[in-house]
Amino acid sequence: MARWRKLGIIAGAGALPRRLAEAAGAPFVVRIAGVADADFADFSGEECGIAEVGRIIRSMRDAGCDAVVLAGVVRRPDFTKLRPDWRGAALLPLVIAAAAKGDGALLGVLVETLEAEGFLVVGAEEVLADLLAPSGRLGALGPSAENWADIRKAAAIIEALGPFDVGQAAVVASGHTLGIEAAEGTDRMLERCALLPASARGGDRRNGVLVKRPKPGQELRVDLPTIGVETVRRAADAGLAGIAVEAGAALLIDRDAVRREADARGLFVYGFARAEIKAT
Repeated sequence: MARWRKLGIIAGAGALPRRLAEAAGAPFVVRIAGVADADFADFSGEECGIAEVGRIIRSMRDAGCDAVVLAGVVRRPDFTKLRPDWRGAALLPLVIAAAAKGDGALLGVLVETLEAEGFLVVGAEEVLADLLAPSGRLGALGPSAENWADIRKAAAIIEALGPFDVGQAAVVASGHTLGIEAAEGTDRMLERCALLPASARGGDRRNGVLVKRPKPGQELRVDLPTIGVETVRRAADAGLAGIAVEAGAALLIDRDAVRREADARGLFVYGFARAEIKAT
């Protein structure tokens, strides 16, 4: 049974906000102007600028929302071009200070603001439980011993870089680090990997693994690592052998479609437990 009466969804780009809206029944959807790209015409809601904090809060409260989920991709804005309302202007110094510490601190300010207004902030997986990555292999294939060595190294890289608020993803092939996610996001990182010569991956065969997991200390309610069909396609284009995510701590958008695409492309998708990546 849900812990809320009516859910508000603050929607960024991508397929996740629409999936949550369909699962929530009759939510109120705040579409971030110029960012949200899904069609929400069949849901009640409002379009607001990213800095219109007061309007966002007021619209959700007027709609009767007592809980909110933040979903979808929202890139860091150009602060010089924002047009904040009075509440956004009051928060702006705090937001800018948090942004200097990284995206994790920036999200923390947003969560704290919503909670201070009396909203229950929930994770996407609480709205739609089957989004969470399961343990073990998702499709027909699983990681080899060589893949496991790469998984462990990539997972360790993400953990080690956590204090610097770098990304949630890394690509390793035959022990060679091919990519670390930064501000460009996973898709662009995979595009860079695809441009590397086959020799960097250890030859013409499929090799290397994309690993996604939360950073240490991450606000898990608003920024869990996410993969979908497009992630599988880009990993395949980069010549990788598979994708590994932390089980129970990553989201799969359309699990069945991800499994079918991975099998069709000859890649594995695997949900690892923390104990597995600590194994020697």
